[in-house]
This record gives sequence, structure tokens and C-alpha cells, in this order.
Amino acid sequence: MSDFPWLTTLIVLPLVGAIITGYLPSRGVIARQVGLGFALVTLVLAVVMATGFEAGGGMQFTEQHQWINVFGAHYALGVDGLGLLMVLLTAVLVPIVMVASWKEADPKADVFFAWALVLEAFSIAVFAATDVFLFYIVFEATLIPAYFLIGGFGREGRGRAAVKFLIYQLAGGLIMLASVIGLYVVSARAGSPSYLLTDLAALDIDPTTQKWLFVGFFVAFAIKAPMFPVHTWLADTTEKATTGTSVLLVCILDKIGTFGMLRFCLGLLPEASQWATPVVVVLALISIVYGALVAIGQDDMLRLIGLTSLSHFGLIVLGIFVFTQQGGSGAILYMVNHGLATAALFLLAGAIIRRRGSALISDFGGMEKATPVLAGAFLTAGLAACGLPGLSPFVSEIMVLISAFDYAWWAGAVAVSAIVLAAIYILWMYQRIMTGPPRPEVAAYKDLSSREVVTVAPLLVGLLVFGFYPMPLLDVINPTVETTLVEVGVPDDGPTVSTPAPTGEEDHS
Repeated sequence: MSDFPWLTTLIVLPLVGAIITGYLPSRGVIARQVGLGFALVTLVLAVVMATGFEAGGGMQFTEQHQWINVFGAHYALGVDGLGLLMVLLTAVLVPIVMVASWKEADPKADVFFAWALVLEAFSIAVFAATDVFLFYIVFEATLIPAYFLIGGFGREGRGRAAVKFLIYQLAGGLIMLASVIGLYVVSARAGSPSYLLTDLAALDIDPTTQKWLFVGFFVAFAIKAPMFPVHTWLADTTEKATTGTSVLLVCILDKIGTFGMLRFCLGLLPEASQWATPVVVVLALISIVYGALVAIGQDDMLRLIGLTSLSHFGLIVLGIFVFTQQGGSGAILYMVNHGLATAALFLLAGAIIRRRGSALISDFGGMEKATPVLAGAFLTAGLAACGLPGLSPFVSEIMVLISAFDYAWWAGAVAVSAIVLAAIYILWMYQRIMTGPPRPEVAAYKDLSSREVVTVAPLLVGLLVFGFYPMPLLDVINPTVETTLVEVGVPDDGPTVSTPAPTGEEDHS
């Protein structure tokens, strides 16, 4: 089973689907059906591949071929627990977005679905790349479909938002390129130029060089994530793009930022990562509080939901850089849970906007009486986003918060404010939209259609199931975090179990 090129197939299949979908003579339902078909086949293959994954088995489903000898670049793929979950998250969300955008994309369904498939292919390639040069190429390539999805679909002003998004991302990519070239120089001086993660991890890079390389990678990943103060593209993008595009960007593409911090900053530059920790922790805490406070003051619900991700990504980065088993596992779990909860929020917000023709919260009121299913689903997704116990984000959030208190009491105290602030912006948004005296036009609104239920039901089920039983995810995540902490040189902080004393009596020390 492992001899089959699973990851290459998962990359090529959506690309083939994009070409076929984009060149179909009909731009109607056939294009949508073909695009969705390729996305569903990709999902099935990703699930089949995942069934063969062995937790704790390290990098699996590996492929490696010579690519550019003079650079030491390889076409090298593989996934550990982190990469596998990100690939699965991508494969799950793309067909959901397609179904949710079934009518929004018309009459340009072929274009929207084709670019969505291209974004899926490049995102999977990013999460699977085990060669730094290959990672950089596909990292930058994701900007192409993202730019056209933002600029080609959505509300007035989307073109400007797309340009702003592109400028920020390209600037981060250029800074990262300097570090990519720096890794080549370091490996060449060591005897043999190579971009393979395994070769680079074995190098003894001096602390000063590590710091410069870290800065290049971290700035690019902080823009992608996003983090304060390089986050301003986020709210503009989510406000102007379609809700389906926002799901693809915030719930998939932005995960590349935190993925890269784990894979490259901690994995390749451990000493520099520890050196930068105080600054990164402060930036993460600012992101947590600032994102939540700014979200509270928003009247545009799409802009509000986008800004909540600034706060959530601050928690994820905080979990990564406290350097504990619990914090790292909580951060990766949060990446998955954020993808589910925020995707549900965006898609349900899209359903609300379609009924009113406006994204302004002040234009709503009393919708829950006319649309009880929509109101219940929206409340569930919102409560998940603010970490209600019993829903999956709570598990990851509490893991990160406990680790933050272990790092420093003040870090935990600031981070825990996210719970209170999240409750304010989520419940206030729900109250203004759904409760109170219904507006006269609200009575004519229809509840969720069967297609809309199909799009959000898997997300809500995932939030409930993993809220009560997160162990299937944690069993995959924990070995990856343990390996990363070993690379960083931080001992495992997990509890130990005493072994019986030789005399047969229990040792209770």
C-alpha cells in the first residue's frame, strides 16, 4: 500500500479535474458536477490513504526523486501526523465549499470550481513537501488560485482586496526566499547542497545564522497565518470575497503559516526558535486580544468572522512556542478545530446574507423565529468558535491555555481573556441577527435548504464528535509533537507512570 504514490495522486488528480472543469464547453451544472466529482474522489483517496497511516511511524507515504541536481532540490513528499491532518482537512473542506457555492458561482461555475481544485492541489503539495525548495515553489503557487478566487468572485471592492492580499503574501514569500537561499549556502558549505528536510536537520547551523534564517521564515509564516501586525489583509479579504473563498483561504491556506512554524522554524532552527520565543509569545498575545477587541466593534459579519481568526491563530502560535507536549498537541488540534468551526461560521453567514442581501449585522433582527434550523446551526458554530465545553475547540483551547500558564502566569492570564472576549463578539452577533422583534421582511425568509444542510452538517458533527472524543486526532498528533520537541532539545513534559518496585510492592513516590 505504501508503494503507491498516494500523495502525488492527491496532487495531480485535482489539477486534472481543474483542467477538465475549466475547459468544458458548458459553464452550467455539468461543470459543477465534474468539479465536485474530482473533489469527492480526492477526498475518498485521502481517507483510504489515512487508513494506512501508522501513528508514531514518522514520515510516511514518502516519495523522493532527483529534481534539480545543481540546487540539491528533490521532488520529495511525505506526511507525519501534522501533514496528514492538514491534507485531510483540505480534502474535506473543498467539496463542502463547492456544494455551498453551487449557486453563488453561477454563471462562472467552471472558473470557480477549477480554481478551487488548483488551490486544493497546491495546498496538499505544501503540506506534503519534504524538500524546502519544493515547499517554497508550491507555497508561492497557492497565491495564483487564491488571487483569482478573491478577485473574480464576491462583492464590490474585491479587486482591491485581491491586490492587497497578493502584495502581502508576495512580500512574505520574497523574505522567505532569502532564508531558502541561505539554507542552500549552509548545506553547500557542509559538503553537499541539499534541500531535503532530513539532510538539513542533520546540519550543525551556528546560532547567528539560525537567527537570520528564522526571521526570514517566521515573517512569511506570520503573514500567512496571520499574526499582528501583518494581518491587515485578512479582514479586507473576508469582507469582499465569497464565503466559500473565505473558507478556502482562512481554513486551509492560512494553516500553511502555523504548519511552517512547526515544520521549518522548530524543526530546522531549534536554537533560533527558543531565542525568538519571548517576542513571538508577546506577538501571539497581542493577536489574541487585539483580534477579539476589533471583532467586537464590527458591523459586517464577514469582517467580524475574519478577525476572530486573528485571535484564534494567536492561540495556535502561543501553543507552538511554549514548547510543551500539551501546548504543541493543543496547537495542532486547534488547527483542525478552527478549520471546522470557522468554515461552519462562514458558510452559515453566507446563508444568512443570501436571504437578506446584506452582510451588515444592523440590517438583521428576529431571524430565529422564521429560520430556527439556521439559527440553531449558527449558534452551535458560534459557541464552538468561543470554546464551549463539549465542542471540539474547547479541548484544544484548554490545552493551550494550561501550557500558557505553565510558561508564565501573565501569558496565561492574557490568553484566557480570549474566552471572555470570544463570548462577547459571538453572542452579541447572534443576538443582533437572530433575536429580538423580527423585522417585517424576515417572516418571508426560508430556513436552510437541503443543500445548505448537507454543507454544514459534516462540520457540526465533527465539532460534536471530536468535542467528546478527541483521542483519534490526538493519537496522530502526539508522536509528531514529541519528535519536534526532541529536535528542539526540549524534554517531554508529559506525566510519567511509576513502575513496580522489584520487591513487588508499589512505589508511590
